[in-house]
Amino acid sequence: MSKRLDKRAIIVTGGASGIGEALCRGFALEGAMVTVADINEEAATTLADAIVAEGGRAIPVLMDVTERDQVTAGIERTVSEFGKLDAYFNNAGMIMPMKFLDITEEKFNLIMRINVWGVVVGMQEAAKQFIRQGNGGKIVNTTSVAGRTGYPNVAPYSAAKSAVISLTQAGARALGNEKITVNGFAPGVVDTPLWAKLDDDLEAIGDRDGMMENLSGQIILGRAARAEEIVPTGMFLAGPDSDYITGQIIPVDGGLILV
Repeated sequence: MSKRLDKRAIIVTGGASGIGEALCRGFALEGAMVTVADINEEAATTLADAIVAEGGRAIPVLMDVTERDQVTAGIERTVSEFGKLDAYFNNAGMIMPMKFLDITEEKFNLIMRINVWGVVVGMQEAAKQFIRQGNGGKIVNTTSVAGRTGYPNVAPYSAAKSAVISLTQAGARALGNEKITVNGFAPGVVDTPLWAKLDDDLEAIGDRDGMMENLSGQIILGRAARAEEIVPTGMFLAGPDSDYITGQIIPVDGGLILV
């Protein structure tokens, strides 16, 4: 019996921790050949080794998503190892809480470079590989509920994730004639170390409400998500069942934002 992602080669950026780690593990369990791409090479190697030890196929690559040469090298390594690329997940990102009146050009540019420019580079280089292969492919972008509504103490992050939504739509229109689909998913509150650090960082700037606790109280389903609960949506977008879907953002937020 074949698995849902049998023999599909998938790159996940920011793949060594949090949602990215859950995606890599879940994809491998469903038969995918996974490239764990992360700026933390040691963590990527540890995860890839664990997946292999559990009977899956995975390789680590060092990747700063803002550096085009590292992105192309990661794609080339994937194709060399697995023979092709089927899906590219632009999942890497960063968040830096700051009060709205404390936003500086330097901080704003850093957040935009990682969360927006990194997605542009990933989309471009993945698309070039898909075009070389001639069989189309799938690009999947991680956005956020923060891209649907602005939060005052993470305003640059909200702006960046809103930009990712627009890039997803633009990319879908630009690449559809090459049989490349471009979609995304928008998590809400996810119980990962990133969110725990976010609450600590918010407290450091005087916001003691805590986004995880505050936003979790607004979720229709009444709790934060577990990282593994994001995985089925990722599988859907990486696999054949989503072949006729493009330019869309799927919310995975328990009903936090209704649009």
